[in-house]
Amino acid sequence: MSAQEILIVGCGDIGSRTARRLLTESHQVHGARRNPENLPEGVHPVQLDVADAESWQALSDNSPTLKPDYIIYSVAAGGFSEEFYKSAYAEGVKQMLRWLKKSKHTPKHILFVSSTSVYGQTEGETVDENTVPHPSGFAGSIMLKAEEALRKSGLNHTCVRFSGIYGPGRDMLIRQVRQGRIAPEVPIKYTNRIHSEDCAGVLAHLVGMVEAGKTPAPVYLATDNGSAPLFDVMNWMADVLQVTPTEVVESPTRRRTSKICDNSLLLSTGYEFTYPTYREGYREALQEVKAQIKAES
Repeated sequence: MSAQEILIVGCGDIGSRTARRLLTESHQVHGARRNPENLPEGVHPVQLDVADAESWQALSDNSPTLKPDYIIYSVAAGGFSEEFYKSAYAEGVKQMLRWLKKSKHTPKHILFVSSTSVYGQTEGETVDENTVPHPSGFAGSIMLKAEEALRKSGLNHTCVRFSGIYGPGRDMLIRQVRQGRIAPEVPIKYTNRIHSEDCAGVLAHLVGMVEAGKTPAPVYLATDNGSAPLFDVMNWMADVLQVTPTEVVESPTRRRTSKICDNSLLLSTGYEFTYPTYREGYREALQEVKAQIKAES
């Protein structure tokens, strides 16, 4: 695999994890964010506000030779509101496409980090890449519009729809279980998860596919093999922590959908999960919390 120039737009947690993997392949990685401090060693810092046309122009002015072979758009919204999502995804992708057109540059491939929130199913239906998205909230609707903008651009791209991301710093469920809270057993609410390290693994894997002469699909549903009722996940956590649930929380997560995400298409590309299910992914963090509980008792 020859060294390529890669621009990660929104080089936060997932972007930084991806950058570290790409650096091991000797790629040249640029990490763009509003405040490009504390990027992984070896990543070239780029200051960028994705929704600001002048910021993209400054990128051209300050880095006229930057012609990335790959762009990974992995932006996190500034908050859970329609305004933040429009800025991060709808406007951000629009400005990126304008920048590419103005600079007359065509990257080999664009990877857009999307979300399974584009699916609004609530009855435990199975969804995959062929399922027609019907978002139930503003987040999924805006993500879908950003995907459509990429589709209409005619550029080679893949939308990677991640399910619920967990990992270091993303421990809401663990905290709730430690407090004695648990999801209701009925009605069943299915949850789908992917560890942050596997998010990075999937993105690096897709870059590797293109480099190997393969053409990734336009959409992948990126989730692990552990789709399960949320009650089962939290009850398992309680068993590991030896905590007795005392309170039922109707909506422990922000999402109110219930669906089973099928990752068969992603698996068919040869990707192997570091954490195949939530059991492997949460185990280390749960052991740390368990030790804390023991120390406090």
